[in-house]
Amino acid sequence: MRILRELCSVPTAPFAEQRVIEWVERFVAARPALKLSRDRFNNLLLELPGRSRSKSPRLVFVAHMDHPGMVAGRMIDSKTLRANFHGGVLSEYVRGAKVRFFDKGCEIPGTVLSTEPDAKRSSYPGAVTVRVNQPVTRGCPGMFDQGPGRIRGDKFFSRVCDDLAGAASLLTLLDNLLKKPPANTIAVLLTRAEEDGFVGAIASVLYPKLLRKTDRVISIETSAMQTYAQQGDGVVLRVGDRTSIFNSGFMYFLFEQAQALARNDRTFKFQRSLMPGGTCEATVFDLYGYVTGAICVPLGNYHNMDRDKKKIGPEYVDLNDWKNMVKLFEQVVRHIREFDETFSPLRRKVEKHFRKRLPLLSALPPRPRF
Repeated sequence: MRILRELCSVPTAPFAEQRVIEWVERFVAARPALKLSRDRFNNLLLELPGRSRSKSPRLVFVAHMDHPGMVAGRMIDSKTLRANFHGGVLSEYVRGAKVRFFDKGCEIPGTVLSTEPDAKRSSYPGAVTVRVNQPVTRGCPGMFDQGPGRIRGDKFFSRVCDDLAGAASLLTLLDNLLKKPPANTIAVLLTRAEEDGFVGAIASVLYPKLLRKTDRVISIETSAMQTYAQQGDGVVLRVGDRTSIFNSGFMYFLFEQAQALARNDRTFKFQRSLMPGGTCEATVFDLYGYVTGAICVPLGNYHNMDRDKKKIGPEYVDLNDWKNMVKLFEQVVRHIREFDETFSPLRRKVEKHFRKRLPLLSALPPRPRF
């Protein structure tokens, strides 16, 4: 829980993820077994070498380091700031919202006075004017003033869960694996500017310094809960998003691992669902030919929009869903060598049933002649 609380308290916004990057750098520096690499776009790859020297394909988990928010621009006067806004939050929620800019060691509160529509999506802001109590340095991240990470009962609340809670689950996985490293090499790719159209993820595939074409990729998200995918019902095997469907064979393998884990751990719960609340980075990796799957937990107040109260609120996830997600990661890591892209396990199951029923096909009466 410490990693979840700490990381989800770090300020971030699309194109202003530096504080998250610095936090991850400190995390890796304290764990010599991990290797940190980066590309020229400041996407990060954390790698845990496997015990085996086998050249098996690498398993790469992906999460993004940003969250919808603001990047400070110029001061109009000593207490009025113009800032760019990145990410899918409806303007009706943004206008009048309390915000907070993170400028070096200072936290500068403010209120959004007005919004300017995004050039491509008129319902969303592309820029905001904010009343602040002191000047803000250009380039600083601004977030909705919904507080740092905290636990209340069985829920975790924060100004950001999407996707720092996803990133925290992967760093927790790495922490757990350090005690008993797996046979295969495992990697975690942390990307930038997902909320502005997957810019970091696209950079990672167009300029693949960190990725290999043979990598098996699992995109990790907190995704807007659906009526058929509720909080508390378990981690979600996300078969697709609003835009695309992911690798069928890989998703079946993840389903097998979730079933096996559920048989051995009565506290483990999972769901299997399309999550069409948004498009995730798995679509990018699938589009560029990577064997891709996705796992998520249902998210409350997606992008800080409390739709019941019609105002900005903290995002939140169910703690047991989040813990079960980490359990599933470790199960997949320990069994990744069993993944068969040819669907052999399911094919064997189908053909076994077919052989049992084959005699019934030959027992059909002859067709009548008219």
